[in-house]
Formats: sequence, C-alpha cells, structure tokens
Amino acid sequence: MPIKLYETDFGEYYTGDSKNILKSKIGQKLKGNVQLILTSPPFPLNKKKSYGNLNGNEYKKWFSSLAKTFSDLIKQDGSIVIELGNSWEPKHPVQSLLHLESLLKFVKNPRANLRLCQEFICYNPSRLPSPAQWVTVNRIRTVDSFTRLWWMAKNDFPKSDNSKVLRPYSKSMKNLLARKQFNAGKRPSEHKINDKAFLNDNSGSIMHNVIELEQMDEKRDPRLPENIFSISNTSSNDYFSNKCREKGIKIHPARMPIPLALFFIEFLTEPGDIVLDPFAGSNTTGYCAELLGRKWVSMEIMNEYGKQSKIRFDDPKLTQI
Repeated sequence: MPIKLYETDFGEYYTGDSKNILKSKIGQKLKGNVQLILTSPPFPLNKKKSYGNLNGNEYKKWFSSLAKTFSDLIKQDGSIVIELGNSWEPKHPVQSLLHLESLLKFVKNPRANLRLCQEFICYNPSRLPSPAQWVTVNRIRTVDSFTRLWWMAKNDFPKSDNSKVLRPYSKSMKNLLARKQFNAGKRPSEHKINDKAFLNDNSGSIMHNVIELEQMDEKRDPRLPENIFSISNTSSNDYFSNKCREKGIKIHPARMPIPLALFFIEFLTEPGDIVLDPFAGSNTTGYCAELLGRKWVSMEIMNEYGKQSKIRFDDPKLTQI
C-alpha cells in the first residue's frame, strides 16, 4: 500500500513501489494529466548497488515495461525526460551497451507510441573517477564524467519553449550588439549570413544540449540560464546536503543535480502543470518543481530516502522565490 509521507503547498511524496502506486487510485488520478515525467531511475549497472538497481536482461525487461505506463500518464503534449548513466562490463575495461539497449526497448515499445525528441549531455567534472579499476588503478581509461538525458514524447510537438531557458550572452556577443555590426557574408560552410542576422537582442542565446554543471573554461562567465543559475548551488554545498551532514544522515548516493531538474521543468512546463518523478530518491524533482510553482508528485521505494527528502522543504529559498 502506498503511504503519503508528506505534502507541501504544491506536491505530495509517496513511499512504495512506483509501479504499484501508479496502478492505484493515485495513478488513475494522474493518468493523462502529467505534463512532465522527470526522473533518474536506478542506472543499468552490471553490479548491484544499495539503492536497488537491476542488471543485465532483467533491467532491460523492467525498463521497457515502464514505457506504456509513462505514456499513459502524460498529456498529449507532455514529455518524458530520463537520465541514464553509462554502464561497464564487469571485470572488463569495456563499456556495456546495456543502457542504450534499454533506451531503444523503451522508445520502441509498440504499446507506448513514443518518439525521441532530443538527447542531452550533462557534464559534471565533480564526479568521482570511474570506473575506478580502469581509471585510478590500472590507469587505462579516462574519467566517465557525463550522463545522458533522453527527452521523449507522444507526438512531434510536445509543450516546450526554449525562450524560457536562454543563456546569458557571451562578452563577444554583447560587444557585437553594442557595435551593431559583424562580419556578414558567405561562410566556409556555404551558409550566407546577412548583415542583420545577429543584431536582434533576444535577451540571451539559445541553450545548448550540453549542460555544464561547472564551467569547462573558468575564464568564461557562467552560461546556465539566468533564472536557473540564480537559484541553484553546487550539490555538495546546497541547503539539503549541509543539513544532512549536520544531522549525520547518509545522503542518497545518486542525486539528480538541482540545475538539471530546474532546466527541464522550466523548459517543458508552465506554472500549475504536474511534474512526476516515479524514482524520486531525495526528491530533487519535487523540490525544483516547488521552487518554480509547479504541482508535483514523487514516489520512492526506500523509506529512508523519503524521510531525508523532507529536509529540502525547510530550505529558506522556498520562501524567497
């Protein structure tokens, strides 16, 4: 039986197996009403972790079975965004195809009618060197420093608006706008750029599908969207992490970065829309939805992670935004 662990002004957090919760009255109420499913399920690792991942063919079968459930939950213009990490073959310095095979089975599930809208890369240089055996011991591989996020939908035109997630202009672009001139004409690519193509001030540049949680080049100004950068922190020093350390709580080991959740919620939803995370863990998704004035529902099978997630909602930022 699902247990409502807590609720806030905008959302509800349930503990229990999300597949069972979504078959209950809670799932029936959500069916066809969710604007965005944003989640980071247990990664398809070839070695089991404490937070409950499956492995091998067992994972592929389980992951594919989620496709119809998720498709039924979202609106016709709704979106599904799933974060998947890389996986490695056990005892071999070779990447597994498990995460890609799992994704293909999910998208191609004939009962779900999904299509892949876009792939995103989340670059996180603060990740620990992994796989450790081949990076820090044998030193024959480089650090695996990114995860992929896959944006899917039921039609070609889900609700989205990239003007809500504009990056600040670079210094060179600001100078160009001030000068009101640039080198127009034909490029080596044979594209012809007219003399007014880049003179409109759109308050920022269109976001890339590579999201840097830390700057690759420290000399550059931060390029996360202004509205996201202003309310996010590094995950190691945010309110939640600091409070967990103070209380001696062992923090969920695979938390979705706050800027990542903020970006997709801002990009793919509007205030009042419902955001769902069926594998919520410490509830980054619900916290970010609350910050942005979206309704949210989160679910987690491990009660200890649900209990620690309540700490997020004592964050003073929630009363300042």
